[in-house]
Amino acid sequence: MNVGLVYDLRSEYLAEGYSEEETAEFDKEDTIEALRLGLVALGFEVEAIGSAKSLVSALAGGSRWDLVFNIAEGLHGPGREALVPALLDAYQIPYTFSDPMVMALCLDKAACKRVVRDLGLPTPDFALVRTEKDVAGVRLHYPVFAKPVAEGTGKGVCAASRAGDRKELTAICRVLLKRFKQPVLVEEYLPGREFTVGIAGTGELARPLGVMEVRLCGQAEPGAYSYSNKANFETLVEYLPVEGPEAAEAAQLAMEVWRGLGCRDGGRVDIRLDAAGRASFLEVNPLAGLNPSISDLPILCEMNGVSYQDLLRMIVQSALERLPLNPDKERKVRS
Repeated sequence: MNVGLVYDLRSEYLAEGYSEEETAEFDKEDTIEALRLGLVALGFEVEAIGSAKSLVSALAGGSRWDLVFNIAEGLHGPGREALVPALLDAYQIPYTFSDPMVMALCLDKAACKRVVRDLGLPTPDFALVRTEKDVAGVRLHYPVFAKPVAEGTGKGVCAASRAGDRKELTAICRVLLKRFKQPVLVEEYLPGREFTVGIAGTGELARPLGVMEVRLCGQAEPGAYSYSNKANFETLVEYLPVEGPEAAEAAQLAMEVWRGLGCRDGGRVDIRLDAAGRASFLEVNPLAGLNPSISDLPILCEMNGVSYQDLLRMIVQSALERLPLNPDKERKVRS
């Protein structure tokens, strides 16, 4: 089976003049090589395609694949993570991870929270600030937490994201609106422990891979898993496997969110406890980082006895289960 690998290589964007922060979600060469080797070990022929633009050129030139392993984040617009899935849908080429609708929905944290809330699942009360004037209309209990509505990797999140009153909220919203040119999500701050739940599979076949607590060390920016804390996680963040009732509640909520949103194949759901110790949904990552050493999902898997190779196998197997039956194509991956 021929598998195409679609990704955004950070070094290429840096060479074009984009900043470290703008390219924070993109992958380094060692991630792409780890994925390539992992897919080869599963028995696939792997073609490294590159970015969405490279995919467009390859498709126009007549290239086709039995499956595309897609980790391309995209750079511009609120639908950037949906671009590659939409292109592949147009050519009826199957791919890993979620479809365009789910990708776009999950990137917009406010829209995603509205759907989660409509599913009857707990998430902090929130407001969307599109202009600085909108801060006056925010009717939430302080402290609140502010972040760009459609960014990942902690971009735009810092110690100042936690606002104790309207004056502080106005100040951080002013900065974020100017810097990221997008609305700001403001939600009531949850003071409890923060977990991330790893998930593999789709629909009723999805299952949790484990629960990991994200605990900030003494020198970390307080109160948030921020851009700086993530970038320097080796010294600022402690990752801990979690079991017991709180972990079970977090995993159950994560699974309900994952299935309710229609996420596929593999990813993470971030959960935080409120003042009473109850689990509440923060956000979902349907396109989680896959560097075997530094990405949250592989770290979580390793501490729960799931190897990197097993994680890739589960992701690909989940994607293959969506393929139409074809006696000439093997739908099982090598163990």
